Amino acid sequence: MKLGIFTKTFQRPTLDAKLEAVTAHGMHEVQFNLSCAGLPSLPDDPDELDAATCAQIRDTFARRGVNMSAISGTFNMIHPDPTVRSLGLQRLRVLAAACPALGTSLITLCTGTRNPDSMWRRHPDNDTPEAWRDLLATMEQAVAIAAEYDVVMAFEPEVANVVDSARKGRDLLDAMRSPHLKVCMDGANIFHAGELAKMHGILDEAFALLGPDIALAHAKDLIRDGAAGDRAAGSGVLDYGYYLALLTRAGYRGPLIMHSLREDEVARTVAFLEEKLQESTKGGTKAA
Repeated sequence: MKLGIFTKTFQRPTLDAKLEAVTAHGMHEVQFNLSCAGLPSLPDDPDELDAATCAQIRDTFARRGVNMSAISGTFNMIHPDPTVRSLGLQRLRVLAAACPALGTSLITLCTGTRNPDSMWRRHPDNDTPEAWRDLLATMEQAVAIAAEYDVVMAFEPEVANVVDSARKGRDLLDAMRSPHLKVCMDGANIFHAGELAKMHGILDEAFALLGPDIALAHAKDLIRDGAAGDRAAGSGVLDYGYYLALLTRAGYRGPLIMHSLREDEVARTVAFLEEKLQESTKGGTKAA
């Protein structure tokens, strides 16, 4: 596994300067957000992502020797207003159509929440059959878009979203039955209230259910359960040795993308993860 990072971590005036900051920390893999190129994360208009714009972005990546491991395509897939969901899908199509020209084939998604104000806040209606039906309908269209443009959508199980567990993630994969739908694994996102005491068991279940379908792995940390992690890797309670050992055992060889950290935390987080990765390759920490 190679270390990578969200491009949004670095506050710089240009994309080139952001990528320069990435490589200054010895990394060459990123999860990209179009906002880092002065564009909406999900553009409304294909003209915003025309051939010249895509070529300019791709050339900047090539010049800096950075790989666009994935691009962010998150929108609220079960927003209570169907018009909002429809607009999200239209914008996702614009993004997917541009991916070949941008130089990536992986789009990250969140499965959404009934909370109308934030994709990252839980709502009790997330657990209703109606919310699940809306997710299936939205995801079916997203997967069709992915197939049309030969890209992969990777959703992230997260306790505030409708897919709030590995079990629901498996159910979603089984319902879609598509090679164009995979998982973005984040070990800090899947602990409901009271579950930290069962950390290894929860992680074991997540990898047993989702391991073969992991297309991207995130690295951040948490200090409490019942909410998604929002701390730099190594600054919380996630057993990183165990998490990385499970990724290795699952056969994951892609990038490990850091996020939820400040720029002044990057150097020590890189050092922490490099040490843990070395331990995992030497068998220093074994998963059950």
